[in-house]
Amino acid sequence: MKDKSTYKIYPYRWAVLAVFMFVNITIQMLWIAYAPITILASNYYGVSDSKIGLLSMVFMIAFIPLSIPVSWGIDTYGFKKTVGIGTVLMAVFGILRGLVGENYAWVLASTIGIAIAQPFLLNAWTKVPALWFGKKERATAVGLVTLASLIGTAIGMVLTPELVKTMAIDQIQLLYGIIAAVSTVFFIILAREKPATPPDEPGEETRALMLDGLKHALSVPRFWIYLFISFVGLGLFNGITTWVEPIIRLRGFTPDDAGTLGALMLGGGLVGAVVMPIFSDKNRKRQIYILLGFALAIPGLIGVTFASSAWLLFLSAFWMGFFLVGANPIGMQYAAEITNPTPEGTSNGLIQLFGQASVIFVTVMDQLKTNEGSFTASLLLMVGLLVISTGLILFMKDPAVKSLNSEKSPLT
Repeated sequence: MKDKSTYKIYPYRWAVLAVFMFVNITIQMLWIAYAPITILASNYYGVSDSKIGLLSMVFMIAFIPLSIPVSWGIDTYGFKKTVGIGTVLMAVFGILRGLVGENYAWVLASTIGIAIAQPFLLNAWTKVPALWFGKKERATAVGLVTLASLIGTAIGMVLTPELVKTMAIDQIQLLYGIIAAVSTVFFIILAREKPATPPDEPGEETRALMLDGLKHALSVPRFWIYLFISFVGLGLFNGITTWVEPIIRLRGFTPDDAGTLGALMLGGGLVGAVVMPIFSDKNRKRQIYILLGFALAIPGLIGVTFASSAWLLFLSAFWMGFFLVGANPIGMQYAAEITNPTPEGTSNGLIQLFGQASVIFVTVMDQLKTNEGSFTASLLLMVGLLVISTGLILFMKDPAVKSLNSEKSPLT
């Protein structure tokens, strides 16, 4: 007979999740703000398209050396302190970027400061649900954080091309920095490290020390497979979002179309990141939903690569976003389950590290574009990598039933 008095799920978990989602929204706005207006920003700062792309790429570059130390910080000092540091950095440098005007060098320096903040937020995606949510809700909670990240990216994609019609680019960045500062204040005031009692039965919340957990995670073959497919999935996502405007420019599409494409891809991701994890949690299955996500993203990517009509381009973007992004929170929860007792911050950090190493994709896309600026070759390369990833997912068995079905705690 389980002693239910020692574990409990608290309603306040939704407040903690909400403020955590808010800061994730704002850092993604700051990340993607230049991508849909590449040509306009290039003219504004007097630099090349590649240097504007660097303002997005620097987030992925900074993530690589910082991911493991930040994960250690999350697991050692707790998510509130660690994420709190990241939110303060985000707010300070976000506002600073809006105050430096047309000086590209200072804009780049400020962006590096924001990029340093990003792993403090992203590497806690599975930690917060693990501390506050029962196992039956965790993939859904991670899905909601993913949803927040996508909302932030979508806002940056859609709102920036509209704001630039009436505001200078530095004023837009200052506005985004102020929003980031507001989210930081809410997080610091409302976030709590953990509830009074754990959300699982005694013993379920225990995790290995960070170093031992890291060694254990890297000894699990299925985890290595997931690291590879997350590298591919995030590489595709980051590549298209970074170069969204140049990708479709040669087919006669405008910056407004680029914003619409990005918004629809993210809109599909928003829906997918909510719907797919709910079914995954309900059916206690992970592999099949990850498989469907990657396999069904392929026709969407082909459409984005070749579509010359707006309706087909936008439909393809939505389709690809729904399945590719919808599989992400399920995969992150899958990784946390198969690497137990590795700390969630550690497994999440490794996944985010491999995902942000996808800056390689973004760089290769820039290098493979033709003299005319076509990205077709690199997009077809990504189609091939999606096919390979789909094959590898067949070897990813679901975690033991106990890890998905052991929770019997009362909802209150």
